[in-house]
Amino acid sequence: MITASLVKELREKTGAGMLDCKKALEANNGDINAAVDWLREKGISKAAKKADRIAAEGLAAILIEGNTAAIVEVNSETDFVAKNDEFKDLVQVLLKTIVANDPKTVEEVLALPYEGATINDYLIAKTAKIGEKLSFRRFMRVTKSDSENFGEYIHMGGKIAVLTVVDGASSEVAKDVSMHAAAMRPKYVTREEVPSEVVEHEKTVLKEQAMAEGKPAEIAEKMVNGRVNKFFKEICLLEQPFVKDGDVTVETYVKNNGGTIKSVTRFEVGEGIEKREENFAEEVMKQQQASK
Repeated sequence: MITASLVKELREKTGAGMLDCKKALEANNGDINAAVDWLREKGISKAAKKADRIAAEGLAAILIEGNTAAIVEVNSETDFVAKNDEFKDLVQVLLKTIVANDPKTVEEVLALPYEGATINDYLIAKTAKIGEKLSFRRFMRVTKSDSENFGEYIHMGGKIAVLTVVDGASSEVAKDVSMHAAAMRPKYVTREEVPSEVVEHEKTVLKEQAMAEGKPAEIAEKMVNGRVNKFFKEICLLEQPFVKDGDVTVETYVKNNGGTIKSVTRFEVGEGIEKREENFAEEVMKQQQASK
């Protein structure tokens, strides 16, 4: 006999509906562990139907434990779900798993064991429970030495997360750099990181602009050098005017505080993901038709 307390226990474990829990228990002769697997399989089916949806909302988050830190971006379809405690729990599990292990790729993280299954199984179960497509998009695991400091900054409740490592300077200085990076969106830390093809493309555009202004080719060439330096100051963190004191660059600010920047990792939720725009009224009509 399938008791109400057994159904309740399964529901609390999985978050599935009462009827689904009852069916799962009936299909597995009251074996709750087998019922969990049964619901997970059903969850896989549900998750598969969500595969073509676009998950461009979500959270960027950071966890620091000693000399190791992790920064992740996990996506959902709506901002509402991103604020859900179930979703936040998923983000924390991913962070702790990455810090505790040393995975190199998203696929390696998903294959790691968790509660008798894998992280991927856990993600699938959360997708079924929450009812939206969830996507573990990217991560970075960062380590530091004892002389170095982390500085983290989370903007807009997790829309942007920045993790900075400085050597010689304090964690407060590192946090200031993270705040600057969150606001100013540098594409690179140093000019050496800028791909040569990006620089050459910019030089070509700038030279054409100068010649369009009526400058001779040799003068245009000289003007390009100055304008390229301005280009680097716009896109390279170290060369940007520091947001709290525009009279110094970020590099000078850190140097004045006895340090150097070792690394900066900036994740902005949905960055680079093509978001599907739909008419709200049409979306409501689709949902009404689907429910008939």
